[in-house]
Amino acid sequence: MNEKMKKLGFIFVIISLLLIPGLQVLFIVGSHTKYLIRMPFFIMIIILLIILVLFLITGIILFVHNIESNNKKLKRWKKVLFSIFMSFYIIGCVGFVILLYGPNEKFKTWLITTAMQTMNHQYYCKWFYSKEEINEIIDNNYVEESGESTDTSLIEKVEYKYRKDSYENDYEKQILDVDDDIKYQIIRLTVNGCNGYLAVIYDPSKVKLAVTPYVGSRGQYVTQMAEANNAIIGINGGGFSDPGHNSTGGAPTGITISNGKLVTNGEYGTKNQGGGIIGFTNEDILVLLKNTTAQQALDMGVRDAVSWGPFLIVNGTPSFIKGNGGWGYAARTAIGQRADGIVLLLVIDSNATRTKGADMVDITEIMQNYGAINAANLDGGTSSVMVMPKGIAQSEYNAACNDYRNDTYCSINDPIDGALEHKTRPIADAWVVVE
Repeated sequence: MNEKMKKLGFIFVIISLLLIPGLQVLFIVGSHTKYLIRMPFFIMIIILLIILVLFLITGIILFVHNIESNNKKLKRWKKVLFSIFMSFYIIGCVGFVILLYGPNEKFKTWLITTAMQTMNHQYYCKWFYSKEEINEIIDNNYVEESGESTDTSLIEKVEYKYRKDSYENDYEKQILDVDDDIKYQIIRLTVNGCNGYLAVIYDPSKVKLAVTPYVGSRGQYVTQMAEANNAIIGINGGGFSDPGHNSTGGAPTGITISNGKLVTNGEYGTKNQGGGIIGFTNEDILVLLKNTTAQQALDMGVRDAVSWGPFLIVNGTPSFIKGNGGWGYAARTAIGQRADGIVLLLVIDSNATRTKGADMVDITEIMQNYGAINAANLDGGTSSVMVMPKGIAQSEYNAACNDYRNDTYCSINDPIDGALEHKTRPIADAWVVVE
């Protein structure tokens, strides 16, 4: 290869390296957002072919150059590093396009369902996919609830010695093979490689709803609400209005009832992600109520309640879940009750990059396995947290206890916020287990 050809080859390589990212942006943005006119399919194929041809020619030029080059000034290790860099660059660019638009739908489904439900990261999928494609994925991943409300006659709070000679399965044994005077236990789980915590509460009368005293203004950390109620355990509760995705968490959506008193009745929005009212009656029965007004809930003796969803199990029958339920994978919180009255509080972490966690199928199966006859999804993501007194959290769960500005309570799980920092956020209400 003569010097002139080498120079032309390197000029071509430089132009290709500058041109390929631009063509990729044109391919992605020009065909998958509302900002540009959708290009005809054949033009998109031509653009994709040009990208592949540029990659191919660039690779050939660099390969031939590395073989024939007699440039003594360029050390061998520099050639090797440059070749490695180019290989990763080419593989990364091609892989990115294949990942987004290749034949495997799993990544597309994960990205769309996860991003669309996080609310503040929807642009992740809107950059790459059209509204029609997003809707198609959502339509193939959803939770279809039964539409029923809880039949309270199916739950009978019992007081008995839990230990038996035999159990139906290992899950039942985990719940009931305990000391008679136990107040609670926490079962550790692993879900999709992420940590999970299932708090088993043996006396449902101890489960109450704590609400920020600054409703309409600002929320509180669950640690603060747990401390104010001298709680032994606390988890996050229902949803809250979050305009601009940066609210202070003080505006619970839908109906909120605490200690038999109506706190909110839709003043801050009514969005409840399916589901409806999730509450406990004066008889300590967890009720999941569809199409029920605040007054109707109070009349039937609901003492504590939030509004959220979807409902996962009602009267022993799980909701129909297609795909991953349309929520993707994230940190999750759920609440349930067994037929014997035992309450289940579930929190599952995400990973450090918020790309894993649990979907609706996972938390429904966990609730079913441990005998829940009624169960509902609560707010998730950054809000998902389970807190305990600091001493217990540190000694029994190796909690870091460095993220809540609280000296007496901290979380035993590892919440991660949108900035990928290990901390949760102020919220509107929390389920607490009192002494």
